[in-house]
Amino acid sequence: MHEFAPLVDAVQRNCDISDARHAGDYGLCTFLLKMREFYRWENELSFAGTLPREELGAWLSAREESWTAIETEGFSALPVHGGIDPFDVEAANRELLPQGYVYSAGYGRLRKPVFFLGRLRRVEERGGFNILVSSCEYARELAAPPAMLLGRTIFLREESARRYLWEKVEEWKWNKPDNAMARALAAYRFMSDADSALERMADNEMEAMILHEIGEAMAGELLGEAWHEMLGRVARTPAESVARAMRDLLADCLSTLPALIESENVPALHFYFAGFDDMRRQLFPQAVLAYDRFLVHADLGRLAEVVREGARLWLEAAREVLARHESDAEGCGAALQAMMERGIAMRA
Repeated sequence: MHEFAPLVDAVQRNCDISDARHAGDYGLCTFLLKMREFYRWENELSFAGTLPREELGAWLSAREESWTAIETEGFSALPVHGGIDPFDVEAANRELLPQGYVYSAGYGRLRKPVFFLGRLRRVEERGGFNILVSSCEYARELAAPPAMLLGRTIFLREESARRYLWEKVEEWKWNKPDNAMARALAAYRFMSDADSALERMADNEMEAMILHEIGEAMAGELLGEAWHEMLGRVARTPAESVARAMRDLLADCLSTLPALIESENVPALHFYFAGFDDMRRQLFPQAVLAYDRFLVHADLGRLAEVVREGARLWLEAAREVLARHESDAEGCGAALQAMMERGIAMRA
């Protein structure tokens, strides 16, 4: 592909502009973890290798300085057949997929633009979904979500999945708490062979990522475009995180958790609850209690019951939010925040 080098440059430039605009969205620890892994990616370093402290510090300072210079720039068109809008993923992939590449663009958390360009590994069809699996990545931004849903297409990024999982391993290693992450690492046998364990973990967790994106599509069919309108109104406010957590929980109760429970995929269940942040614990304490019960009794029955009930209750809660948005759009954000603070979004 004679246009490939300019294409990589254009996509990476858009990634850099997105990072320049949104680097401040992360907490300090998360930001540093993501920058470490971005440095590994950019310099093609192994996961287990020790990073050079001085070089990393100089690189970080230079990157932040370069962001200052470009944060007000607009996104560039993709240099393919005279120029393609960087968010026109379908048009871009009509040209790229037959040549063995895959491109994606969209919006992540806090409306951060997300772009990536990678090598196409394979295409899968599952239940009406087109799954595009990429291997190595030629351009990426700081967030690098391992899986994204656009319409009926799921983009699964193997390289980003491995880096995301390694970030979680590195984060746990700081204090090594005896928690769900410790149980997940033990289940994947990280202590005996980290490299092989990461491969096992990636293979298993990428399936869970696909299940979540299918759940997102199911939730989208139930909630319609009104949900995106509501989300746009509360974007970049504390209420956005509440709304996204609610929809994630609905998606997981519809798809991810039922499948993991039915297959008795215990390592993935440990990892799932390792990622249960404070907000989701407050919104869905029943799931945490059911998981704790499983740890004692080795019986997934109660967790299955909670998930089935959760699918119904989270749909009710999401529709209640939409009703409030329709009747009082300006007050929707405050209502979402109040639902979380009072702990009434999920009722036993």
